Amino acid sequence: MDPHDAPPLPAPDMARRQAAVVSIDVTDKITKAASALSPGQIVKDGFFTLFESVGALEIMDPKMDSACSDPHGEHQEVYDVRQELLPDEVLGIMDQLLCYEMAWHLGYPLSQTLFTSVYVEEILMPTPKTIEDADFIRKSPPGYLRPPLLQILRAYCIGVLKTCGQVVQRVQTESYYEEEDFVSNTYHRTLLDNVETDAVVACMLDARKLTEGLRGSLPDDVVEALEARLQLRSSFLEATIVSQDATDAAGIKAAWAGANSALLRLNATLGVATTSVPASFDARIQQKLASTMPPRPIVNLSREEALGHLERLFQDNLKAVEVVDYSDPESLLTFVAMMQSKKPQPLVYTRCLLQGIIFNDMVILTNKSMRQVMDDDFSMVSMSYSTLIDRANDEIEAPHDPRFLIAQHMEQFRQRTAPVYFEVLRVLCLNRCRVRRTLVHLIREWDGLHGDAEQLDQVLRELTQEEPTVISVSGNPPTPMDALPLSSWACLHKLRLMSWLIQLGFELDVYQKDELAGMYWYLNYLSKQRFQLLERTKGFVDAHARRSAAATAAGARDPRTLDVDRRVSTSLSFLSFSLLDAAVVWDLTDALTALYTALRRLKLVTPPPRPYSTDALRYELRTRPFATVGIPEPVPFDVFEEGVAQRGVETLELLAAAANAAATARRSLESMVKLEKDYTFSGLAYDAWLDRTKGTLRACIALGLAITTLRKMVEVAGEGEVKGKVEIPDSEKSYHPWWIVPRVIPG
Repeated sequence: MDPHDAPPLPAPDMARRQAAVVSIDVTDKITKAASALSPGQIVKDGFFTLFESVGALEIMDPKMDSACSDPHGEHQEVYDVRQELLPDEVLGIMDQLLCYEMAWHLGYPLSQTLFTSVYVEEILMPTPKTIEDADFIRKSPPGYLRPPLLQILRAYCIGVLKTCGQVVQRVQTESYYEEEDFVSNTYHRTLLDNVETDAVVACMLDARKLTEGLRGSLPDDVVEALEARLQLRSSFLEATIVSQDATDAAGIKAAWAGANSALLRLNATLGVATTSVPASFDARIQQKLASTMPPRPIVNLSREEALGHLERLFQDNLKAVEVVDYSDPESLLTFVAMMQSKKPQPLVYTRCLLQGIIFNDMVILTNKSMRQVMDDDFSMVSMSYSTLIDRANDEIEAPHDPRFLIAQHMEQFRQRTAPVYFEVLRVLCLNRCRVRRTLVHLIREWDGLHGDAEQLDQVLRELTQEEPTVISVSGNPPTPMDALPLSSWACLHKLRLMSWLIQLGFELDVYQKDELAGMYWYLNYLSKQRFQLLERTKGFVDAHARRSAAATAAGARDPRTLDVDRRVSTSLSFLSFSLLDAAVVWDLTDALTALYTALRRLKLVTPPPRPYSTDALRYELRTRPFATVGIPEPVPFDVFEEGVAQRGVETLELLAAAANAAATARRSLESMVKLEKDYTFSGLAYDAWLDRTKGTLRACIALGLAITTLRKMVEVAGEGEVKGKVEIPDSEKSYHPWWIVPRVIPG
């Protein structure tokens, strides 16, 4: 019989089953047992699983459950926003709001800062749609007359919220990392998005007039303190509004200068007594916010800390606007790199403002095209004399003309290159840890670009029918070589990014102390590659300059070549400076590698126990970002190990070589700090560049002293054990964060 044809089972006898069930009301027992527990106390049975235990913690722990009753705060009175305040209390609330605002700029969420204010909560809920709705007193009782100080406080709160709204708009349009750099979550609150900006500005102006009318009824210093805070709030708001239009560089600079002046005025009134009103800020407001996170403590900054951060924000914003004074691509890159490497690093708003000024609707620095900036870079590095960047090629319309094909190929290469090229500037505006991580991906993109450039060089060489140029590189006999301008350009940029990646590892204290020798060796390897390529590229520019000089002497000079000669002169200056910079890195890394290798030999630097690691695995980890790079080729581990250890060299010989390299680097650095501003290609970042270079020089001097001290210790010890100790500072305590120089102390 087919089981599918069997008759259905009979229905259960519910009456019999219900008769077997005995129901007992346990409500009284549960209530009696629970009454013996204090709020928040947990009862855990031994058979509770881990999942159930965590669930109980989430539900009953006041620190994690926003609905759990707080036995200490259950009977607190609700703060009345209508109550009159004394002038010192209004000043105290204003200053506290400013402290919370700056804590938010530092990366803390609004739920732990501004949104803990009772006044802010009453303004934002329900959501205001007009300036009249933006009020913490929505319904006044009959005959209620609002005190002037509360009107002033309302205007200040509105100004704070609207300013924060403008900041969020600016930040969200640029590259940043949510929750890591900045928390833009408003927890289903709106930062007065529906209220017109002009209405907020007018409200602030009315409040300032009202404050001025209080003279005579209040002490002059109190009125001045109120006025200074309202002026700062108005100026801050105006600056954020103007900064939304990144093309108005002059207006942005004037607005932030006005905000800075208002801050100076406020600082002059800090002697006026203020009184905090703790009841006007309540952490329990977090329970009303739409958040998946448990309530957290309120973040408190002192007034001095908040004003210090605010001053730094204003000054950094003023500095960021200077980026529009463009002179050349290298100066632009140096400006961004120097500004973003400041300690402490500029706040997120400044970094996003800088991005907005540089990149704005396919326009660079408010009035430069991407092609103009890229052609300037091509010219400075490898194509100052080349017809590849001649604008006259664009006017050729004959499809079979080589100049027409050159223009087509170059435009395609620019379109392929532009996203990768300009992404470097955007990446530098991230926080330092993210810069290092993002460079890993960027280097791979530049490696692919380098491969495309190599292929295009072969095509363009046939179109230009360029003959090989006889040049001498690194003292070798003169040899005919092809220029390969595009691939040389791409490779030089790639090598610099690879060097930055390793140097940021020193700055961020990524490497262990026993790894420093190896990482400086790898940086030395990259600097040699860069130096040799720069030398080769400069050889072609020198050859053209000699031919141009010979043509001038023969009287066969074309007046149209004057612009080319100017570009060639600029390129020679830049390549000479780059060679000097690469030589400094070469010599410094030589000296540091030898010094740390000697310290390991003498057991003054010893590796920690690593039972689950090997030198080969750590090397693979450190060089993984370069594993897929074609040029320069990845270094095999055995070659790397032998290059670092230098087993065939005696320790004293190793230290002697290190001393010579440090002395050479010192002479090069001393010549660098004496260069005129125009020859450093640092533009408006010259002062910052000079400080960093002097820091490198100080590190070089300390390196020489450490090598000399260690040599004497080795000579004194002879065949015996070297007595002494070594202190390796963190990057923040070094003369330069990229050059970690140990301190050798004789025993």
